[in-house]
Amino acid sequence: MQATYKTIKTDGLAETEIKKSRFLCHLKRVTSEEEAKAFIQGIKKEHWKANHNCSAYLIGERSEIQRSSDDGEPSGTAGVPMLEVLKKNDLINVCVVVTRYFGGIKLGAGGLIRAYSHAVSHGLQTVGLVMGKLQQEISLDLDYSLLGKLQNSLPETTIKETIFAEKVTVICRVDEEQVENFEAEIIDLLQGQVTITRGATGYEEIPIE
Repeated sequence: MQATYKTIKTDGLAETEIKKSRFLCHLKRVTSEEEAKAFIQGIKKEHWKANHNCSAYLIGERSEIQRSSDDGEPSGTAGVPMLEVLKKNDLINVCVVVTRYFGGIKLGAGGLIRAYSHAVSHGLQTVGLVMGKLQQEISLDLDYSLLGKLQNSLPETTIKETIFAEKVTVICRVDEEQVENFEAEIIDLLQGQVTITRGATGYEEIPIE
């Protein structure tokens, strides 16, 4: 599993108008090519009256699957520029479809490239991005007398839950590559008066401002 990844925060839709043409950017998180193709077909069915439904997607931990379609626009003026925007943002597991309703004014090859690129960039700004970090759950069992000392030393975002029983159990989420250092620091801080248990590993998604 990779340590980090970037993708869109949520599925969504963003609209822009350029020289009377409407560009609707549909965005969706996907984990397979089948899912991406189904999304594209769904948009085409919904917007069957549109002049074009151009698409691009990146799938896989290292973007092993990359596809784009101009859907009738001049070759290289829509799908590839859309794909390039996704790649420049280092995104994975995302599919975008830009629906164009022609407004009567031709944009030319350069204008089309700029328009489709802008539509995707605007779409990404609208839905937002997240950074997924591979983290491990760490449970710390300690006496009540040590809780304040622990809380004062840990960032607020590290502590996910505190359970009060015979002892206090503090559940933390730590970046996987920092687990050993974290455990060593806790043992040193509490002078060994703590029981550490490692839990499940998973991704924590953090919004990118």
